Amino acid sequence: MPTSTLRSQLDKDGFVVVRSILNASQLQQLRRAAEHTTTIACSGDWPHVRTVGKQFPPWTWSPGVAIWGVQHLLNPALPESATFTASYFGDEILDVAKELLGPCSDDELVMELYNLLVRPSDGKDFELRWHRDDISAEATAEEEIERLSKPAWHAQWNLALCDDDESLIVVPGSHTRSRTEREKTADPFEPNMPGQLVVQLNAGDVVFYNNNILHRGRYDGSRERLSLHGSVGHVAGGKHRARNVLQHAVGSWVASCDFSSLGEQQKARAEGMRARLVKLGSDSGDVGYSLTG
Repeated sequence: MPTSTLRSQLDKDGFVVVRSILNASQLQQLRRAAEHTTTIACSGDWPHVRTVGKQFPPWTWSPGVAIWGVQHLLNPALPESATFTASYFGDEILDVAKELLGPCSDDELVMELYNLLVRPSDGKDFELRWHRDDISAEATAEEEIERLSKPAWHAQWNLALCDDDESLIVVPGSHTRSRTEREKTADPFEPNMPGQLVVQLNAGDVVFYNNNILHRGRYDGSRERLSLHGSVGHVAGGKHRARNVLQHAVGSWVASCDFSSLGEQQKARAEGMRARLVKLGSDSGDVGYSLTG
């Protein structure tokens, strides 16, 4: 049963917004790191990116290809990884995540993903189609309900580092039901889905959402965007979460993560979360991809 207002709202609507989760110093430091990381990625010096024209992994960058996201912020090879690592394993985000996941303790958290969503580097608008992250658009109503009836076992968020972030569009409550006939037959990029809501964030605001809520992304090529896109799992999720996480190829570098800059409590938390991710990978094997295109 829900034990908090945040958890109740997430269960009801499929998303919940927390305002001003960062102080001014944290926001300034993260924005500076995000700007530097975006510059590196656009220059081709960090090839782990999301490319314009492709919504789901895997992505392959080549010279001249525009990007809309940067992958693997916790990879120690990334120059700004220490700043992002402190953010990911810090209390600000994880205290909320633990409340939404149970409540639960540090010992039940699993390290998952941390990425950066940015304005398309070619300056042109780019949109993602309506989707659920781990349920195919071809799924039957029965298949949707079968998956949606299970616990989510994750906390996923977008943390805005810029004002006027209106990129995430959701259909509140759609995480508890199969799609309507109107939703099934709508254009994949339908601009006015019945009941849709544009999530409005300013710098330092964060939205947590069930990744199987019906949602899409809208990237305005004329508006700056820097949004930290992360997720953590609950150890009880096991293989239900494996594909969502392991399809992003984190296994190639997770063992080399550097937690030396963290305080003792955060370091212990991070080591435990990483160990549970490594176990998830060894238990799951080849997981494939949730969605294509």
